[in-house]
Amino acid sequence: MNLRKAEISDMESILCIIGEAQVQMARLGIDQWQNGYPNREAITTDIERGVGVVIDSAEGIAAYCAAIFGEDPTYARIDDGKWLTDSDSQYVVVHRLAVADRFKQQGIATDFMRRIESLALERGCDSFRIDTHHDNLYMHALCARLGFVRCGVIYVSDGTPRVAYEKLLR
Repeated sequence: MNLRKAEISDMESILCIIGEAQVQMARLGIDQWQNGYPNREAITTDIERGVGVVIDSAEGIAAYCAAIFGEDPTYARIDDGKWLTDSDSQYVVVHRLAVADRFKQQGIATDFMRRIESLALERGCDSFRIDTHHDNLYMHALCARLGFVRCGVIYVSDGTPRVAYEKLLR
């Protein structure tokens, strides 16, 4: 499997993966991603900014995320805790992580996160941050398995809370 920057030509595959994740979350009673987000506009913006990343294989795109190296305004405020690193630290953030249904249960999300972590180390990042919905037990388990520490609560652009995690890389 190959990690590469997402391209506009990947759009339909990415939207399919996001759609599958939205269906799974709805089935599990999780209201994350149930309001039409992420959508084509968000993914287009990711790709245009150069932060959209895919894992692809001979069978097609297996997973998508946005990997943002540098400051993320969503993480400027944290409640009910604090970050492991200070505000001057360099970090990577992953948003919109989703794995295609046909690739689930194969360790793709774990591999994807480890590859992003390697890129972060190469770029001199001090830490890796991520957030998720309170009810997204899959993502909480992934974060725990990969050594992330629950740091507090952040708020996404529509004001809803998310559980925030950080992992020290150095």
